Amino acid sequence: MTFQDDAAIERFVREAHLPPLLVALAQATGDLALLRDDLAPDPAHDRDPQGGMTADQRSAARRLAVEALKGLRDGRVGGAPVSDPEVLRRMMTFMLGEPVADEYLPLLLEELAVGAEDGRAPDWRKDTIDPGREFSVAVIGAGMSGLLAAHRLQQAGVPLVVLEKNHEVGGTWLENDYPGCRVDVPNHFYSYSFAQRDDWPQHFSPRDVLLDYFRRCADDLGLRGAIRFGTEVEAAEFHEDRGTWRLMVRAADGGSETLEANVLISAVGQLNRPRLPDIEGREAFSGPSFHSAQWDHTVDLRGKRVAVIGTGASAIQLIPAIAGDVAELDVYQRTPNWFMPTPNYHDAVPEGMRWLLTEVPSYGRWYRFWLFWRLVEGVLPAARVDPGWSGGPDAVSARSDELRAMLTQHLQAQFADRPDLLEQVVPHYPPLAKRILLDDGTWVRTLKRDHVHLVTDRIEKITERGILTADGCERTVDVIVFATGFQASRFLMPMRITGRDGVDLHESWEGNARAYLGMTVPGFPNLFCLYGPNTNLVANGSIIYFAECQVGYVMGCIRLLLERHGRALECRRGVYDAYNAAVDAGNARMAWGAATVNSWYKNAEGRVTQNWPFTLQEYWQRTRQPDPGDYELR
Repeated sequence: MTFQDDAAIERFVREAHLPPLLVALAQATGDLALLRDDLAPDPAHDRDPQGGMTADQRSAARRLAVEALKGLRDGRVGGAPVSDPEVLRRMMTFMLGEPVADEYLPLLLEELAVGAEDGRAPDWRKDTIDPGREFSVAVIGAGMSGLLAAHRLQQAGVPLVVLEKNHEVGGTWLENDYPGCRVDVPNHFYSYSFAQRDDWPQHFSPRDVLLDYFRRCADDLGLRGAIRFGTEVEAAEFHEDRGTWRLMVRAADGGSETLEANVLISAVGQLNRPRLPDIEGREAFSGPSFHSAQWDHTVDLRGKRVAVIGTGASAIQLIPAIAGDVAELDVYQRTPNWFMPTPNYHDAVPEGMRWLLTEVPSYGRWYRFWLFWRLVEGVLPAARVDPGWSGGPDAVSARSDELRAMLTQHLQAQFADRPDLLEQVVPHYPPLAKRILLDDGTWVRTLKRDHVHLVTDRIEKITERGILTADGCERTVDVIVFATGFQASRFLMPMRITGRDGVDLHESWEGNARAYLGMTVPGFPNLFCLYGPNTNLVANGSIIYFAECQVGYVMGCIRLLLERHGRALECRRGVYDAYNAAVDAGNARMAWGAATVNSWYKNAEGRVTQNWPFTLQEYWQRTRQPDPGDYELR
């Protein structure tokens, strides 16, 4: 521990999240008396950074923490790392303010990873299972999921190649470079479990910081040698006689090539193909226009009249970022959003907390665990439909209505001085039927600016000079930005994927993408999708956590192939059908499935193709290892 005087330690502790700090200090000092029952958090205050502690409780906790830190600094105390599961359960119970259920304990112990730098690493290697066999894996995409898959494959000694159409790693964080772009999951949780950072500059990092993180991971994990940049997969065909996938790829210079691999992993994600709106006259506009995911940095917005079509997740980040530069800003809203109050959304991590994360043994892990638990269920219970609910269409249950009332009160307080805007921004659909966005007041302040105009009239068409709405008003602008999302339901597009017996994947789906556990499809042996159908998270968790579950499962499938000297591993049709029937039924019982409001969670036919309707614990349990009975192995 770097030397700090008493005053600095006292100052730093005031910036800490106290429940995880006390637990980390109890582990570091071996003094479990720090975990006093009267200081345990209240689980009813799961969004409070201090767990609902009263002022007196916070003072007492800080005194205990300061004395323990002084003891560590002066070498007066110290303890061996706690690894006993029952002692860890006691520590978890204190920090969470409630007993840890038996079914959750294995999951939580794995997430906490006490005594293990990488508890999810494969515990096998190809050269010990099937050393003489020629076997390779092709991974499509070097974004978050692709890098993760490549790392696990390298750890297991499996030959691989990563095919990336761009010039650099990062996926969505490379391609989305619009002003204001940032993550909306706390960064200490939105990161790989095996590559955690204690020095995140902000709680919710901007795009450049995240891109740098993934670049550093590619460097530090030695992945770049396995990546072929500027290489796009156009088609893939499964050859049953060889049990291999043949890939047709095109390089940046236009040259084509055929590659072969035993296993194909798609890591292209869901949000990688921008969607432009079907608006009459879109090509008629005479000025610059572009999608937010294809930001044209050659266009100078300073002093310009700008229109942004859309008020989704990207729009509410980029609009405040450009509002100070433009002369006039028209914001076209089709459907208002619910906003979760997030006071630290743009805040830097305080100096004291950064010091504690860096210097206090285990504080980083316990803080990540604190975030994980608060997000593992999140507001998911408020999304579940109560069949007996009769309180109106703006909620799906009493819990949902409580959330709706809380979020409405927040908007009412924010727009108390602008009743004209309040009427336009309060949604009339259940919370979580669409993606809930985060705001610390920045969005609200932007909408209130004199030169920012919220337009809710339907767009009739785009003209040469601007945008004509259904009320007959044509607003002239210099630049149009389409913040209209992605072609989320068109999984693996535009690649042509041909499986066993010449079946085309997209034709077999008939517009309704499905996969067992979001990863495997009958008729397409040895093909695995990461962030595939019905693996999007809405109300809880982090997509990186889900990706780690998925990659662990895929590694288990590869191990099964190698151990049993199999050529092809294919999901059974009955297993696939039963699983997807359960997922569809689960989504029908959630706000996003029951509500009729438009959202990117549904495809053109109205089926929810994106979301996972159950808990993180259930997905973790189902993906711990593959059940050989779910597959045909040939």
